[in-house]
Amino acid sequence: MSLLPRSSTDRLLGNIDRYSDVDEHSISTSMDYRVVLGDPERRNQVEKKLLRKLDIRVLFLVFLYTVNCIDRTNMAAARLQGLEEDLHLTGQQFNTLIGILFIGYMPMQIPSPSLYLSYCTFLWGIFTIWTGIATSFRTALVPRFFLGFVEATYYPGAVFILSRWYKPHELGSRMVYFTCGNAASKVFGPLIASGILTTMDGILGCAAWRWLFFIEGLLTCLAAAVALNLIPDFPSTLAPWLTTEEQILAQQRMVEDLCDVENDPPKGVQRSGLAEALADWTVWWLAIALAFLNTMTSFENFFPTLVATMGYGPTVSLLLCSPPWILGAVTSLFVMRHSDATRERFWHTTGPALMAAIGFIISTLTMNTAIRYLSLFFMAQSLVSFIIAMTWLNNSIPESSSKRAVAIAFVNAFSGFGDIGGSYIWVASWGPSYSKSYLICVFAAMTTIMMLWVYRIHLIELNKNAEMNERTLGLTAGFRYIT
Repeated sequence: MSLLPRSSTDRLLGNIDRYSDVDEHSISTSMDYRVVLGDPERRNQVEKKLLRKLDIRVLFLVFLYTVNCIDRTNMAAARLQGLEEDLHLTGQQFNTLIGILFIGYMPMQIPSPSLYLSYCTFLWGIFTIWTGIATSFRTALVPRFFLGFVEATYYPGAVFILSRWYKPHELGSRMVYFTCGNAASKVFGPLIASGILTTMDGILGCAAWRWLFFIEGLLTCLAAAVALNLIPDFPSTLAPWLTTEEQILAQQRMVEDLCDVENDPPKGVQRSGLAEALADWTVWWLAIALAFLNTMTSFENFFPTLVATMGYGPTVSLLLCSPPWILGAVTSLFVMRHSDATRERFWHTTGPALMAAIGFIISTLTMNTAIRYLSLFFMAQSLVSFIIAMTWLNNSIPESSSKRAVAIAFVNAFSGFGDIGGSYIWVASWGPSYSKSYLICVFAAMTTIMMLWVYRIHLIELNKNAEMNERTLGLTAGFRYIT
């Protein structure tokens, strides 16, 4: 039995005492509600337990995100061990295998409940295994497309689920773990690939790069089975792992902070989340800005290739991929926590992007092995930018949960154009210097920074107007946009 009717997802607390047919469980729930909210000390105790339980599940979400990123980028590692030759790839067909994944991503950026995410996780494991049995460009293209199709649901779904449990000032510190998960995939992905590619070649008559897809796909399927019981849903859905007090408090926390009760229009005049999101120019603005940001970070999909241009063999090249991302993970952890503590998003998004631009410029100017490897450490600082930007978007839409869900999905989907285009700027004939590719990334970085600056100025003006209205009308301080 759910605590309250499912139809009132986030307004449950306001309805607790309204029902005339109150049974014993309802009375107990109502009493727990008053105890939790009426005693600050008790509330603090319950809140700590609630956050501890949520954080455990966040760690599992991060683990799945790490698996997601590894499965998405293992094609670059397989390239170093004969994938192009075995599939008879020519021209930019390898680039197409990278880009087709993001085409599959774009139509499926819809925040989803926990059960749906678990099923999609299982399917992306299947499509990863399917990639391993491909024998030509065409037979590899199909599973790569559908891999993007099912992987796309994960990140926006995870972000939306967490936004229903955590307050904005808490969300940033949790999203940092996703940044670390992304970094972990870039640290451990090449190491795992190096081990498999070095030891599995010829076993059962299969090339080592095929075993890479088989093993990683199987592990993903196993993780999906565990996900069925560990991924949280929404505060309004009965959660066996929470006590009644904890679930009531989880619901109340969202009412307090997101202001949905005050800001959502009455049901009679309520607009769809899709209409609200698409009518908001800032949603389009951020979508375009993040498309440029993804173009800038497209180097991540070709990182092993860029390391290999320094003249090392496949095994050493894969091992050398890890150190830049280790540093990137450490700095990302600091940047995210500092962003959360200071409630500032712009500089914490654009600063890492600017560091990456410096790395691009260094690589453009020299072919010296040591200096070019150093430039990769600068590039790896961009790891955190997209996640902070998405957290900023989530913090900036207080009007309704439906609009927020659509905005997250739309921006994440539209930004995929940057991933698709970025797949084709790393043309093999431009190597080994890839100077033209790096210059395109510099342009994309500068464009992103300028667009986010305009967005920041807009939010500052909205905050000033809100403060002026409150002073004029004698109101208490209300919602403020994080800039």
